[in-house]
Amino acid sequence: MKVIFAAGGTAGHINPALAIADKIKQVFPETEILFIGTPNGMESRLVVKAGYAFKGVEMAGFQRGISVRNAFRNVKAAYCYLISAKRAVRRIIKEFKPDLAVGTGGYVTATVIGQAAAMGIKTVTHESNSYPGMATKMLSDKADKVFLAGEDAMKHLKTTDRCVITGNPLRTNIPIEDRDAARQKLGLPEGFTILSFGGSLGANKITESVAALIAWEQKTGGINHIHSYGNKNRDIFMDALKECGVREDKERLDIREYIDNMYTCMCAADLIISRAGAMTITELTEIGRPSILVPFPKAAENHQYYNALSLVNEDAAVLIEDKDLTKERLVEEVARLYDDRERLVRMGENAARLKRSNAADKILAEIIDLVGEDNIK
Repeated sequence: MKVIFAAGGTAGHINPALAIADKIKQVFPETEILFIGTPNGMESRLVVKAGYAFKGVEMAGFQRGISVRNAFRNVKAAYCYLISAKRAVRRIIKEFKPDLAVGTGGYVTATVIGQAAAMGIKTVTHESNSYPGMATKMLSDKADKVFLAGEDAMKHLKTTDRCVITGNPLRTNIPIEDRDAARQKLGLPEGFTILSFGGSLGANKITESVAALIAWEQKTGGINHIHSYGNKNRDIFMDALKECGVREDKERLDIREYIDNMYTCMCAADLIISRAGAMTITELTEIGRPSILVPFPKAAENHQYYNALSLVNEDAAVLIEDKDLTKERLVEEVARLYDDRERLVRMGENAARLKRSNAADKILAEIIDLVGEDNIK
């Protein structure tokens, strides 16, 4: 079997595609896989690093804001979508002759899957967020199957008869560690443990509020805190700690630029404070941890807000919108949960009930059903 993947723009689009590709190759090693994306996008690095063939096509997404600059960008995007990218994608498809085309979101998916469907090729697309992006909305009545992270996404689609709830595929299964064992591995003493992060670039408002939270923790006593400030916020965070009167505590404070053992840190935590990206939501439910979520306000179509709501509506998380996040508000919410351990445990249990394990297996089963097992081998 030959499969084309369309993924690009963000890791949230690329990683699910790689997870699906890995699962197909694991079960059907003879499958030929080709990724299509933008030549200078994140996908060109991540896909090649993962060992898959890649072809770059110049594409551009439409900008929602109104400005002269965005108007020029949208003219370029329209030209790419209607003429140049369409031609390039059709040429690649004709040369590769795929049996299936898989998209995982972004304007790359809209272009590639749209063309593949028009050429009579079996197509599927996957949406990782609770609020579907433009590509999923455009393809919901064109793709043969539309895989969704959860039921909430269906509320925002006009056509749902092709939808299948699968969850978000992960490249590797999350190793679930015992909470105490994870703390010992991290060198932390016994005690309530908080993990906070704002993504690889950090998040200024989260970072500044966390500094005040750590000051409260030191006054309270017996609390561990792991925090990633991101690769641009070290000085901001250190200044904030100093301003809040936080003293150095190498025993209970684990402060880093980047967390490279995230799953161990999540397993060690009693409470997690973060943005609300699709994969973070997936990890929270897989590990079963309560959270305070601060959605990134500039995410496309505010999808992180809807991701957070999927947990909040099940009493598995607390939502603080970015505009409402202050030092006082964060400390207040954490203190309330710290004092109500029964609710904290219940929130973690509610999060665990939302998990959808083995998403890649479910997606592969749907692909086999669509293409036919005899056509895959």
